[in-house]
Amino acid sequence: MELHEYARYDAVGIRDLIRSGEVTADEIEATARQALRTADAKVNGLALPVFSPALDHADDGPFAGVPFLVKDHGPVAEGVPFFIGSRALPGIIAQHDTDLMARFRAAGLVTLGLTTVPEMCVSFSTESLRFGPTRNPWDPDRGVGGSSGGAAALVAAGAVPLAHASDGAGSIRVPASCCGLVGLKPSRGRVTSGPDAGEPMLGMAYEFALTRTVRDTAHLLDAVQGPGIGDKYTAPLPRRPYADELGADPSRLRVAVTTTAWSGTSVDAQVAAATVQAGRVLERAGHIVCEAGPLVDWDAVMQAWVLEGVAIFSTLLLAPRQPDPARLEAVSRQFLQVTKEYSGLDMLAAFHAQNRVSRSVGAFFTEYDLLVTPTLGRLPAPHGALRYDDPGHTLTSWLEALTEYGPFTQVFNVTGQPAISLPLAMSDDGLPIGVQVAAAHGREDLLFQIASQLEQAMPWKDRTPPVFVGAS
Repeated sequence: MELHEYARYDAVGIRDLIRSGEVTADEIEATARQALRTADAKVNGLALPVFSPALDHADDGPFAGVPFLVKDHGPVAEGVPFFIGSRALPGIIAQHDTDLMARFRAAGLVTLGLTTVPEMCVSFSTESLRFGPTRNPWDPDRGVGGSSGGAAALVAAGAVPLAHASDGAGSIRVPASCCGLVGLKPSRGRVTSGPDAGEPMLGMAYEFALTRTVRDTAHLLDAVQGPGIGDKYTAPLPRRPYADELGADPSRLRVAVTTTAWSGTSVDAQVAAATVQAGRVLERAGHIVCEAGPLVDWDAVMQAWVLEGVAIFSTLLLAPRQPDPARLEAVSRQFLQVTKEYSGLDMLAAFHAQNRVSRSVGAFFTEYDLLVTPTLGRLPAPHGALRYDDPGHTLTSWLEALTEYGPFTQVFNVTGQPAISLPLAMSDDGLPIGVQVAAAHGREDLLFQIASQLEQAMPWKDRTPPVFVGAS
């Protein structure tokens, strides 16, 4: 199989080619290896060389033979080292699979590599000192978002059809917006985080994947969703497979649209226009659309966001061998110091803040079925714009910089509702623009129904970036 043929297919398409006997899984893997090396040379999205051999996987799962990547955000796959993008971590070998990784293997996904992240996964820009900047396939001078930046770059460049990602404040949806991909943050409890974490980042972090099509997202969620043994809580089971929601009639929904950031930061005019256009498309499809948004206490969101950071950096303080702070980047050192000084009372106050936000946003979804917002407040940022290693940053100034860039995603990490970023528009200078759609907790079915409608009405299938392994 040639690269230009391989890159045309999404994961379901590749699976179907293998099932029909048109190609073999070995042929797909060989082409994927070539695609990864070709794309990585241009986007710098791999944290390690391509795995040889691929990680063990089932031969009969729903994605048997489909190439895949995992994210360098901590111990994921047995035997694979992790760095969390930091020079301070030497490459700690994961001792066992996470429950999600076991499901990826059972689904038949062929894991071929580890993708880059910003240090400690606490940035919307993937440009760690350890691995250097990951470049955007649409414009190599721009960033790919974060923290699932390497995954986004390699999926967008056609190297693999889908890749593992995680989301603590927008880390699936932000890279999806920057790179023209589909990025779903599932409901809290939809995808298990076991066995080592009961509530990753104290219930505000979620794992799943980045894809190029809505159908890949739906089929993959079918393959991996559901409770794990001993999970503290779970999302309601779906009434039917999510793949069956694609093209299904959602009936007439109550849809709110807002381009006003709860933080008060301004929103790029082209980004706002894409969101408004998505609302118009939904109105023409027969939905009841109005301008509205939930009441959000932004100071409470920021309190909860700091708590997430403390949860991340507490793992360093609890580790048997603590990393050398001198080898951490500047904002990481700030976070580490805040974590050392954080008290039990601070934590309780942050939990109360999380509860306040969750109650007000939850109440909003008793009146509306969906909320449509921008994913980011800006177009993909040039490299160096967020300055993670700037010693002049305080923790407050760093969070303000993130908020100015991405003010719409983190609310749903705090509250637990599912939210999906869809690549519905392009800027005047050829950069992708993501639009976020959120629903009530447990209502991924509505998101798939609406995402399918929008994919039909505002298609992105034929858009490919300048850096694309399938380009002639």
